[in-house]
Amino acid sequence: MSTLDHNFNEIAEDKARSASYPPPFSIRFTFEERARLDAERGRHSLAAHIRERLFGDEASIRKKPGNTSVGDAEALGRVLGALGNSRLSQNINQLAKAVNTGSLPVTPETEADLVAACEEIRELRLELMRALGKSPGASP
Repeated sequence: MSTLDHNFNEIAEDKARSASYPPPFSIRFTFEERARLDAERGRHSLAAHIRERLFGDEASIRKKPGNTSVGDAEALGRVLGALGNSRLSQNINQLAKAVNTGSLPVTPETEADLVAACEEIRELRLELMRALGKSPGASP
């Protein structure tokens, strides 16, 4: 069957019926209306704000898969600040390069420093997991 024999409207309707959500509805706003909605919506998405205005308490909550809400914004800020102020990634990269070239002498002090660095990374990971509302035993 050639593409000329297909009825594309029927194909589109079949796909729309089989979708998990109905097709989107478009609406145009004036610049002033859009600015007002943007000012009113706060931290919500525009779509969520419009749904809430239309349906009030009966508006269904939508959540994108993979998006996790922050359980503790203050803890997340502390972790990100600590990571930003650290030279952790550069130091680990230098250690890996030294190991690969064979120039890293393994002394008891070096081993103790590596163990301490691993513990700090473990603590940062636990704090980050708590901030994101995940259980500390969860895999990354």
